[in-house]
Amino acid sequence: MSLFAEPPVIPDCAWKRPLGLGWDQPYTVRYGSNLDDGPWHGMPLGGFGAGCIGRSPRGDFNLWHLDAGEHTFRNAGACQFSVFEQPEGEAAQAYAMSTVAPDDGTLDSWQWYPAEKGTYAALYPRSWYEYQGVFAAELTCEQFSPIIAQNYQETSYPVAVFEWTAHNPTDKPITVSIMMTWQNMVGWFTKAQKTPEVVLRDDGSPVYEYQSRWGDSTGNLNQWVQDRYRVGCLLNRVRPHADLSEGEGQLCFATVTNPTLEVFYHNRWNPVGDGRDVWDYFAGNGSLPDIEDETPAAPGEQIAGAIAVRFTLRPGKTKKIPFFLAWDLPVMEFAPDITYFRRYTDFFGRSGNNVWTMIRTAMKHSDLWKERIAAWQQPILGRNDLPDWLKMALFNELYLLTQGGSLWTAATENDPVGQFGVLECLDYCWYESLDVRMYGSFGLTMLWPRLDKAVLEAFARAIPTSDDTQRMIGYNKTMATRKVAGATPHDLGAPNEHPWEATNYTAYQDCNLWKDLGSDFVLQVYRDFVMTGAEDTEFLWSCWGSVVTALDYLKTFDLDGDGIPENGGAPDQTFDDWKLKGISAYCGGLWIAALEAAIAMAKILQQSPSHFEEHQNQVSAAEFEQAIATYHTWLDQARPRYQDTLWNGNYYTLDTGSNSRVVMADQLCGQYYAQLLSLPDVNPGDRTATTLATIYTACFEKFHGGQFGAANGLNPDGTPEKENDTHPLEVWTGINFGIAALMIRNGMQTEALRMVEAVVKQVYDNGLQFRTPEAITANGTFRACHYLRAMGIWAIYDALGAKRKILTNHQPNLSPSPASFYEPTGQNRNSGQN
Repeated sequence: MSLFAEPPVIPDCAWKRPLGLGWDQPYTVRYGSNLDDGPWHGMPLGGFGAGCIGRSPRGDFNLWHLDAGEHTFRNAGACQFSVFEQPEGEAAQAYAMSTVAPDDGTLDSWQWYPAEKGTYAALYPRSWYEYQGVFAAELTCEQFSPIIAQNYQETSYPVAVFEWTAHNPTDKPITVSIMMTWQNMVGWFTKAQKTPEVVLRDDGSPVYEYQSRWGDSTGNLNQWVQDRYRVGCLLNRVRPHADLSEGEGQLCFATVTNPTLEVFYHNRWNPVGDGRDVWDYFAGNGSLPDIEDETPAAPGEQIAGAIAVRFTLRPGKTKKIPFFLAWDLPVMEFAPDITYFRRYTDFFGRSGNNVWTMIRTAMKHSDLWKERIAAWQQPILGRNDLPDWLKMALFNELYLLTQGGSLWTAATENDPVGQFGVLECLDYCWYESLDVRMYGSFGLTMLWPRLDKAVLEAFARAIPTSDDTQRMIGYNKTMATRKVAGATPHDLGAPNEHPWEATNYTAYQDCNLWKDLGSDFVLQVYRDFVMTGAEDTEFLWSCWGSVVTALDYLKTFDLDGDGIPENGGAPDQTFDDWKLKGISAYCGGLWIAALEAAIAMAKILQQSPSHFEEHQNQVSAAEFEQAIATYHTWLDQARPRYQDTLWNGNYYTLDTGSNSRVVMADQLCGQYYAQLLSLPDVNPGDRTATTLATIYTACFEKFHGGQFGAANGLNPDGTPEKENDTHPLEVWTGINFGIAALMIRNGMQTEALRMVEAVVKQVYDNGLQFRTPEAITANGTFRACHYLRAMGIWAIYDALGAKRKILTNHQPNLSPSPASFYEPTGQNRNSGQN
């Protein structure tokens, strides 16, 4: 990598906050049994499915998602940067670069950086710490991982790069030393209890208590590595058996050296003492005692390593000092003996001994990675027609692809890019909830479409399967079958079982009875086909059988034979605390759009035989014709029935069976997908426009004056139907983004952006950054943080005029073109139904 020093350029639109500045009234969790770690969340580091580490706006490393799908939030004080400075002829000073000391009283000899003396900025996957008003030198730390659109290799790497830039604005030389310390955590991130008990939480959701092996360092050892100009501290562990287990492997932090730098080290110090074994040296003159000791940790003992780089800055000069962090923890284990290798092992091997190779790779390519990140973001950052708050939120909401318990497995013959999954959220701890990803998967679809297709192919495989296990339903405490053959599963399973195989993990409702999931699956399959150039017919072939099965199963709920499945009077759709009965605007509209999508797919596949033997002769020409005719018959019944029974002149009535006057904010989701995919409209254009205006007025403007976003459902005058309603009175972040995308497509861009800005401000001004929740309320509470649906903000960018480019280079390695898959045209892209 180049050590040519230039001050980092922080985009104006990055989210910014003074270092260590707290919040007067941050949002707090609505239900006490749900997760609330507080507002100190920063941008995560690490690749998709590789595990990640979060560093907060205070500077502490406090989020640890290194055990697949599991969550640990605590400050590890010894994992830190520190800075020593001494201008010529003046006193020295040294600070650990976090504004908060460890809460367990350790490292009490260290001096911690004062709050509000600098700025934290974040624009995923990059973040910056600017330090001001303490040191004579101007110091900045830029950190990132190689998250690059359309890239299926480096985006999986478990590495983080920290580039320190020091500039001397004075007329005196300044001696500066930067120290990185890290505790040996190898072996910590695995389940101490392999089969935790699953219980129903007080809100009816299944939950189990995760216990890691945090602090279990017996046998850990640290090794000092010198490799030409590369130096590092490799954190290892004595392995008790030949086979690699979850949590085993290596970590490493490292830097580079040259004749202008002095490097010092101490590779075995006590991170749970007062810290004097490193601090007395470092605070004195910026050095360390150069101790090399590979003695394994005894039971109960903790060990850490330290590297310091000291240099002199001449007046007016600038120097860049890079540090690198990597972790090689190859195995993911879910239920006992259910294991997968992580995606990055396709490129670095599966031995768990390859962390130094990762470090060398990061040192060689980090400059290129940073250039490619900037290149794929620039088409959006350079658009003058987009407000800064939207640019900020577009990129920062992608954090969940790293931090959301994400899984990405090594490739196989059947899954050439591996299998992928993101949790619905940490409270609802199951993967890729199909209803939630109706909006929440747009970021993945637009930027890493092969991963999104892999998710949908997993659903396609799951639809025909069954699981006759009986389990209790949390909503009403009845017993129900876990997965009925033909039913579209709600999710792809949970981290304590077998993701992708044991589906329908959630037990709050009986999802076999849901009336939206089958339509959701069909529409997402066709969306991924259309939005990736309408050429990948093999993807359609891989899903077609399950498209037919899903629609056939859903049609069994059309009890009166009018062409539309009826809701059953229970919360049997994504608003799973909101009862719908009879034909509903929400599920009925999705059904009509899904039938149109199925017809479109059938016509395409008729003309596009598969190249794969497994798909050849799978469906005859007559079967395609029969499917098309059947779906047309159902549509001929459904369309007039839907309009005649639900349209009331101003909006679509909630349903035909509850006598509700509520204006449901997301009632046009089916129409949105129809426009997105250039399908025939679900609703006449004038009715769509009138309904959107009604939603905007009733659910947004009249809900606390538009401060929070649009509530899910209110009476036309903005009052609640019931004062104590749950879902109707919540503002769902991702639902607002989806509604806004439809508004933009129908000439309401100003109104849409006003609504979305209100939601974004609530999240990013009130301590919800990098843990965006499903829902916020007007009472300053939230529900279900780290939520998948919020990535639906990318549907807004699509609606604002993204120009689709057909991906021509499918290779997962570094490609010659760093351009974004989506580039601006300056024009709104509509469906042609004006």
